[in-house]
Amino acid sequence: MPAYKRILLKLSGEVLAGGAQFGIDADRVHGLSQEIAGVAGAGVQIGVVVGGGNIFRGLSGAGRKMDRVTADHMGMLATVINSLALSDALEQIGVATRVMTAIEMRPVAEPYIRRRAIRHLEKGRVAIFAAGTSNPYFSTDTAATLRALEIKADVIVKATRVDGVYDRDPLQFPDEAVRYSEVSYLEVLAKGLGVMDSTAIAMCRDNKLPIIVFNLNTPGNIMRVAMGEPVGTVIH
Repeated sequence: MPAYKRILLKLSGEVLAGGAQFGIDADRVHGLSQEIAGVAGAGVQIGVVVGGGNIFRGLSGAGRKMDRVTADHMGMLATVINSLALSDALEQIGVATRVMTAIEMRPVAEPYIRRRAIRHLEKGRVAIFAAGTSNPYFSTDTAATLRALEIKADVIVKATRVDGVYDRDPLQFPDEAVRYSEVSYLEVLAKGLGVMDSTAIAMCRDNKLPIIVFNLNTPGNIMRVAMGEPVGTVIH
């Protein structure tokens, strides 16, 4: 029995690249879509926000002397490409999806309308929210939090490369990093744990929206989280 009726799944763009540094790995997207399909088949309503870092990252573009607003808009368009790839993979295995974008592009996807998004979820479709918030200077973490609050998701589930939140980077300090099973919003902010950006964490804190951080590279983890199994770290 699922522990949650409705979840917001936050994926980084790098997830879609698989083992590559850039682009979209079709096998990785196919495997990911099968996991999402399994959770949707269990009766969980799923909204998804995908980053665009495998194609273009606004902050790195700004660091290369590109105008930050232009760079962020390019990053938003990268999220649309990733969202379409994930939608296509899901549709190919029989899962109904809708890509909804914050930047209007009607020939490609629906414009994001909150009530319509909720209706899609109620009908069992996977709603994929693209183009961030449409505003520069906001990350896809913040976009995921905003969409989760708007659709009244029970939880944000954030897929990462590690199995939860650590007191320091476990990739840099594998022998010293200590994993939290649960941690407070305030501790994440005070210690700068870098799970999500501070705006997203503060929004979750102010609206009492829990976050579960887990390792996507372990097959079946999305289902385990949806079923309420103790996977990763809970931020609350």
